[in-house]
Amino acid sequence: MRHINERGIEMVKSFEGISLKPYLCPANVWTVGYGATVGSDGGPIDLDMEPISETEAEALLLRDLESSEGWVSRLIKTALTENQYSALTSFTFNVGAGALQRSTLRMKLNRSEYQGAADEFPKWRIAGGRILAGLVRRRAAERSLFLA
Repeated sequence: MRHINERGIEMVKSFEGISLKPYLCPANVWTVGYGATVGSDGGPIDLDMEPISETEAEALLLRDLESSEGWVSRLIKTALTENQYSALTSFTFNVGAGALQRSTLRMKLNRSEYQGAADEFPKWRIAGGRILAGLVRRRAAERSLFLA
C-alpha cells in the first residue's frame, strides 16, 4: 500500500492543529490530538477523557491516516502521483471515506479527468452548515499539492 508523503502529513498537521485535551470540532464532534475522533482504545473521544501526550497524538494521526490511505487506494482506480495520493489522503482524512466515495471528485478522477478532479477540491468548504475559512484554505492547499 502507498503512504502519504511528508508534505501531506505536515499539511494535515497544520490544518488540524493539535489539542492534547478533547474539544468539540466545528462539525460538533469530540476530537483530540490532530483530529482523532476515536481513541487508542477504539472508543469515541469524549469530554471526560484524560489529556494525551504529543507521542499519543502522533500515533493516533498515523493510525487514522493509514485508514484514509486504504480508502484512497480502494476507491481511486486511476494512476496517481505521490502528491496526488497525499492530497487525496488529507482530503479523505478530513471529509471521510463516504464523502470521497460519493464525490464528483472521485468520479472525475476515475475517468482520468485530473484537472476536473482538482477543481472539485474548493467545493468542499462547508462544515456545520456554513463555509469555513479554514476549509477554504485547506482545500486550496490540497488542490495545490494535487497539482504539484
